[in-house]
Amino acid sequence: MIFKLFWILRGLLYKPFFGKFELPSYIGKPVFIGNFKRIFINKKVRIFPGARIEVVGNDASITFEENISVGQNLHVTSASNLVIEKNTTILENVMITNIDHDYQEINEHILDQKNIIKETCIGENCFIGYGAVIQAGTILGKQCVVGANAVVRGHFPDYCVIVGIPARIVKRYDEETKMWRKTDKKGEFIDEI
Repeated sequence: MIFKLFWILRGLLYKPFFGKFELPSYIGKPVFIGNFKRIFINKKVRIFPGARIEVVGNDASITFEENISVGQNLHVTSASNLVIEKNTTILENVMITNIDHDYQEINEHILDQKNIIKETCIGENCFIGYGAVIQAGTILGKQCVVGANAVVRGHFPDYCVIVGIPARIVKRYDEETKMWRKTDKKGEFIDEI
């Protein structure tokens, strides 16, 4: 636990450089932070070591709302406004982005082609499992659970469990029965025996 004191001190040292850094938040030693002033960290955000957090451009931002826990080696990159809503837990080795690279120009290096920017948002009280990739254009509703190593793209409603490559809904919370129920590939409830 003593190491967290050093992370709090690091947060205090970094605070003037961020767009916002509220206490009691802390950050372990990052790999890279790009465009500090466009990164907004609210209260009780805990970021473990190895994070790579980068904002591309001065009109873009990354916002971590309140009470977010982030495991080691997060990579989050944004070329527009990317929000991770409050009470979310992100496990280790997760990638979150709102940027795709175009690839359609033959014989031109992909990194020299234009970026395709798509809205990406992580909803309130989500859980993102180990090694998941949240691709550009993903909107997670409230309290979504993303399984380990899932590759996620698309819009997902509140209260669903998402797994696989490509990710799909396998369970949703049923408001009528007040239970989590299995779903088919389209996210429709399956009658269980």
